[in-house]
Amino acid sequence: MQNERRLPQRGHAALRRGRVSLPGQVYHLSFATHLRHRLFVDPDAASAAARCFLLRHERTASAMLAWVLMPDHAHCLLQLGRDCALQEVVARLKGRCAREVNRALERSGPVWGRAYYDRALRAEDDLRAVARYIVANPLRAGLVTRLGDYPYWDAAWLD
Repeated sequence: MQNERRLPQRGHAALRRGRVSLPGQVYHLSFATHLRHRLFVDPDAASAAARCFLLRHERTASAMLAWVLMPDHAHCLLQLGRDCALQEVVARLKGRCAREVNRALERSGPVWGRAYYDRALRAEDDLRAVARYIVANPLRAGLVTRLGDYPYWDAAWLD
């Protein structure tokens, strides 16, 4: 065992490596539906999930600065509040969305995959540019030709 090498972390463990929760930090988050099912092509499911992204996060004082719901995943720009870990805020959001989507579709079962991607923004990052990148996902994916035609997104500021 002298020459035993540690295998590189893969999957969910690799995503968690180096994850830090800092109060007030802004994070670009992405999370996919379970098995990348295209649940949100159904307007009832998409509307139910969108309502969850619009809710205030009083308990954690976290703020959703921008978000977009794609057919099989979501992106958001979240400013973490006080006294709450990033993974807790994400778990609450995904849990609330799963309940509402399942209720809207009259089904049960997982809605979101277990993992999520996060990137802490740096001081030099332009929040508005990141928000524009997030909400422009439907345009880049060819879902619409004008952002105004896509109903499942929002941003704290619009320009």
